[in-house]
Amino acid sequence: MRDVEVIGEPGAAVVALDPVRARLLAELREPASAATLASRVGLTRQKVNYHLRQLEEHGLVEVAETRTWGGLTERLLVATAKGYVVAPEPLGTPSEAVRPRSAAYLIALAARTVREVGRLARRAAGAGKEAPVFALDTEIRFATPADRAAFADELVAAVAKVAARYHDERAQDGRWQRVVLAVHPKPKDADA
Repeated sequence: MRDVEVIGEPGAAVVALDPVRARLLAELREPASAATLASRVGLTRQKVNYHLRQLEEHGLVEVAETRTWGGLTERLLVATAKGYVVAPEPLGTPSEAVRPRSAAYLIALAARTVREVGRLARRAAGAGKEAPVFALDTEIRFATPADRAAFADELVAAVAKVAARYHDERAQDGRWQRVVLAVHPKPKDADA
């Protein structure tokens, strides 16, 4: 079971976002049968089976085990991940005039990052490997807006200097990487 699965297919997103199916996904962190789930969520086994088939068709649950009882086969299903994120797909095309220091630009970058890293993580997991990624998250408190602007300028210069030092356009076995840095106000209701 992966920690996080990025749902990129719109049909899978619709299936996963259904309240009943979302509840079943949450219940399926441990393998369970349709009969077991039916008693937990207060639905008939037939309705649970219907929803489980939808989840299974979109790769959100998988068979963990099968048991034979007399002439019947019971399937125990498990979620493919502990948590799911729906890859944001833009509706329409953002304007090319979007400024790098705008919220729209940051949102577009975040959406692209979720889509690309989600695909990369899926491929790596399928090959039994870890995705070669790095993330940095920190908090900073600026005294003034001028300090924030100076920080942004200095950060751009520092990243450009480090990137220039390690960038090799002619590296025969090199692999292109994306570097995304973002600075945004922390929402007042965000966890400390």
